[in-house]
Amino acid sequence: MRILVGTSSKMNLTSTEAAGYLDTLRPLVADLLDRDLFVLLPFTSIWIARDRLEGANVGWGAQDVHPEDAGAHTGDVSAPMLADLGCAYVEVGHHERRRDYGETDELVMAKVAAVQRWGMTAIVCVGEQERLSFDRVVEIIAGQLAGLRAFDPRRLIVAYEPSWAIGIGASPASPDWVAGVHDAIRSELAGAANGTVVPIIYGGSVSLESAPTLLGQRSVDGLFVGRQALDPRVFAAVAHVEPAASGESTAS
Repeated sequence: MRILVGTSSKMNLTSTEAAGYLDTLRPLVADLLDRDLFVLLPFTSIWIARDRLEGANVGWGAQDVHPEDAGAHTGDVSAPMLADLGCAYVEVGHHERRRDYGETDELVMAKVAAVQRWGMTAIVCVGEQERLSFDRVVEIIAGQLAGLRAFDPRRLIVAYEPSWAIGIGASPASPDWVAGVHDAIRSELAGAANGTVVPIIYGGSVSLESAPTLLGQRSVDGLFVGRQALDPRVFAAVAHVEPAASGESTAS
C-alpha cells in the first residue's frame, strides 16, 4: 500500500494565507511520486487549493460536511458543493466535532454516506477521549466503526486520533500502542471491507522526529499531521520520511 500523508489546517489559513502555503508546499513535494498526499483546508480556502494544486501530486479536501445534499441548513456546506470544488477527501467525525457539537456515530455515518454519494473519499476519525485500557479503547473504536459495513471500502480511510494525544503540550501515543490499536482496527475492518485493504493512518502530535517510528509500525499506512504542518516546510519534510525498521511490539 502507498504511504498516505495528510494534514488538516483546522480553523487556520485565510484564503490569502492558503495561497502562500500551497505555493510553498507544491515544489517541495513534487518529487514524491511513491505516496499520496492531501491537505484539508477551511471551507473558505478550498477554492485556493483547486486553483493552486491543479495537476499537482497533492489532493485536497474539506474538514467536515453536512449529511444532506441541500436544504434549509444555514451555514452548512454540502457534499455536492465540495465535489464541485474538486475535493477528493472529506474528514468526518473528528474528536473536536464530537466534543464541541455532540456529533454521534450515527451522524458521522450519515456524513460518510454523503461523501461517498458524491464520489469522494471519507476520512473517518476514530479514537478515545481519554487514556483508557487497551481493551476498552478497542471496544470504543469498534462501536465507532460499526456502521462502515454499509459503505464502499475503496473510498474509505480510517484515522486513529486519540484525543489525549492532540493539542499543544500533548505527546503522540507510543509506537507500540499505535501498532496494537491499528491491528485491532485492521481486524475490525476485515469483515466489512470484502478483501479491500482500507488505509489506516495515525494522527496525534505527529512530528518530524516521531514520524519514522510511527510509520514503521504494523498496520500504520500513513500519518495525519496536525499543528506542525501549519509550516509547509515541516509538512514537506514529514511527507518525505521513510518508515523506520520496526520489530514486533505489543500494546501497552
